[in-house]
Amino acid sequence: MSRHILLTFNPGSSTIKLGLFDASPEAVRRIGKGVIDLRHKPLVLNIVEGRSTAEIPLKAQVTDDLHEVIEETLSWLAHHFEVAELTAVGHRVVHGGDRFSGPVRITPEVAGAIADVVPLAPLHQPHSVRLIKAISHLRPDLPQVASFDTAFHRTQPDVARRFAIPRALFDAGIKRYGFHGLSYKYIASALARVAPEAAKGHVVAAHLGSGASLCVLKGGLSLDSSMGFSTLDGIPMATRCGALDPGVLLHLLTQGGQSVAEVQDMVYYRSGLLGLSGISADSRDLIGNPAPEAREALAVFAFRIAREATALATSGGGLDTLVFTAGIGEHQPEVRSAVCAHLTWLGVKLDPAANAANATRISTPDSRVGIFVIPTDEEQVIADEAFGVLHTGEASH
Repeated sequence: MSRHILLTFNPGSSTIKLGLFDASPEAVRRIGKGVIDLRHKPLVLNIVEGRSTAEIPLKAQVTDDLHEVIEETLSWLAHHFEVAELTAVGHRVVHGGDRFSGPVRITPEVAGAIADVVPLAPLHQPHSVRLIKAISHLRPDLPQVASFDTAFHRTQPDVARRFAIPRALFDAGIKRYGFHGLSYKYIASALARVAPEAAKGHVVAAHLGSGASLCVLKGGLSLDSSMGFSTLDGIPMATRCGALDPGVLLHLLTQGGQSVAEVQDMVYYRSGLLGLSGISADSRDLIGNPAPEAREALAVFAFRIAREATALATSGGGLDTLVFTAGIGEHQPEVRSAVCAHLTWLGVKLDPAANAANATRISTPDSRVGIFVIPTDEEQVIADEAFGVLHTGEASH
């Protein structure tokens, strides 16, 4: 039986995550997912379809425009899923600036506006730009929709978005935007299903992956977040530094003799858990490592998460619920336990057995703060938003 497929792209710095959705007239339903690691030679398309997995070798070479890679991927998907029609492509775009407050169908003008924001996200935005261009080149008739990580945070008040720098810079776009918005949008809706009463209260969600941030929600809306102008801000990450005194950067540039490129490489690729430990950027490696540097890296990570959670509680007016999500948040009980140990003064009580089992609710019944573990699904949000734009015309400029 042939299918109508909606495809989503969720690009990373060196990977392309794919979401495959069966598109009916009423809704979209996930049927599979995949990933291409652009560092792997030869390239392999890894597909998960229900309980089955497949590794498909790709003959294409990685080029700047990715035309060959995307063309071969589309061809394989059409054959394997017996696609009658690829109906649309949804893209995760990290930065929408102040122009985009929601998903939008990609026109030449919109594509140009997305490219214009590259200076605000130089290490992430270009990957979305080239995927949009590749689809436009290979399938110019195919509708494309952009979903923006920053859009979810447009509900934040200016008092949370402003830096204490000259006001003219805020008007020029130097402000706190917030990221991981697609993940937080999913968590807001998922929490409303899992624990409706909790979703109505003061919620801090912690998206802990190789990139990591926290966001405070009230009524499903973003009030503040740990990431600001860039994806460097907030808590330490796998290789990113998190919040850093700007005096450190000035010192390295003026007194340390380092170039802008060297400092940029350090704060994006040689800091975070990798920089703290000198061992690995992967918290899984550090959890099983007895080296004091590994212990300290994890201790700093947990402390900064807890400190950020309480700061965001101030922004939101309280803390009723804490949600852990993304790779580390969903699968590493040791990290969750270490974070919650810093929050016992708030009445946080963790259920060790539930935590070890990665249960949905991991707090004890008498805990003053409900603690949840909820898997995120950015691709589902991208697909839902693309469906909404194309079927109802709901777009935001």
